[in-house]
Amino acid sequence: MKRSRKPLLLVLPLLLVGTAITVGLQRSASPAAAMRQYATAFLETLSDEELAVAQLPYDSAKRTNWHFIPKPTRKGMVMREMTAGQRTAALRLVRASLSEAGYEKASQIMLLEGVLREMEGAGSEERRDPLKYYVTVFGDPANAGDESPWGLSFEGHHLSLNFVCAGDEVVDSTPQFLASNPATIMNQVSGPLSKGTRVLRQEETLAFELVGSLDDAQENQAVIAAEAPAEIRFAGEAQPERTEPAGIAYTALKPEQQKRLQELVTVYAKVVPTEVSEARLREILAQDWSNVHFAWAGAQEPGIGHYYRIQGPTFLIEFVNTQPDPAGNPANHIHCVWRDLDGDFGLPIE
Repeated sequence: MKRSRKPLLLVLPLLLVGTAITVGLQRSASPAAAMRQYATAFLETLSDEELAVAQLPYDSAKRTNWHFIPKPTRKGMVMREMTAGQRTAALRLVRASLSEAGYEKASQIMLLEGVLREMEGAGSEERRDPLKYYVTVFGDPANAGDESPWGLSFEGHHLSLNFVCAGDEVVDSTPQFLASNPATIMNQVSGPLSKGTRVLRQEETLAFELVGSLDDAQENQAVIAAEAPAEIRFAGEAQPERTEPAGIAYTALKPEQQKRLQELVTVYAKVVPTEVSEARLREILAQDWSNVHFAWAGAQEPGIGHYYRIQGPTFLIEFVNTQPDPAGNPANHIHCVWRDLDGDFGLPIE
C-alpha cells in the first residue's frame, strides 16, 4: 500500500530550527549517544524494503562516495519519498549530528533549492527540490560499540555531511561540505528565506576582514594567485591530498589577525555539536596554531572571484566564490569544506 505524502508547503517548516523538529529532541550524554538513539529511531520507522535502501553495511564502498553537485539520485533514502513521520525522525537524526548553528545552515541550504527553483523557472522542479536530500546509515547503530563503528551520511545538492561513531565517540565528522547559491539573495523571493539572506556570511566576511588587514609584506606571503580557482580541490575524492601548506603562517600575523583567523576556523569547527567542535579545536591546539597557514587567491572585495585555504597538520579548510548566481550576479555562489588530513570517513591516509 502506497503511503500518503504531505504537501511540500506543510513539510518545509520542519526544516527550520526552533520548530517541530526540535520538539522532544533530548540530548544524551554525548553527541554519539544522541546520534545512535535517533538513528535507531529513524531505522525503526522503515519497512524492510526501505531499510535495504537507507541502511547499508559499514564497509560499503558507497560510504566514501560523496559529492555536492546536483544528481538524479544518490545513495540512501530520499526525504521526498518519506512519510511525514519518517522525515521528522530523519531530521531529528540530522539535528542531533549538528550544532544549532550547523543545523540552521543545513536547513537554509536545503531551502535555497526552492529559491533556485524560483529563479530558474519552469523545468527546474525535479533538479531543485528542498526535499531531495538523502539519509544513509552505515552499519548497525543499535548494536554499535568501540569495535563496531557505524556511519551516517546526509547529502544532496550543496550539502554533504558525513560521520563515523564508535561507542560514545564521534570519531570523524568529515567531509563537511556546505554551499550557498545565491551566496546573498539579491531580490525578494517567496518562501521562508528573504532578500539579504547570507547563509555562509561569517565564512566570507571574517576572511575578507582578515585579508584586508594584512600589510604589504604580509599580503605578499598570503596571496598565492591573482585569480581564484574555479573550484575547491579534491571535490568528491574520498581523501584530500596532504600538500605543503601555502600562504602566510599564523606566527607572521599580528595578534588581532591571529584572533580573526581563530574565529574563522571556529566557524567551521562549530557546525557540529559542542563536544565534537571542541575536540577539533583541541587537536589544532595540540599541534600548535603556529603550524596553521592562511592562503588567499583572487579579488579582495565581494562580487569578484575569491578563494582562501586554511591548513594545519590535521585539517584543511577551503572556500571558493567564483560562480554567478542564476540571475547572473558574479561571484555569488559559495562552496566551502572542512576536511580531515588524518583521514576523512574515519579512514587513515594511505
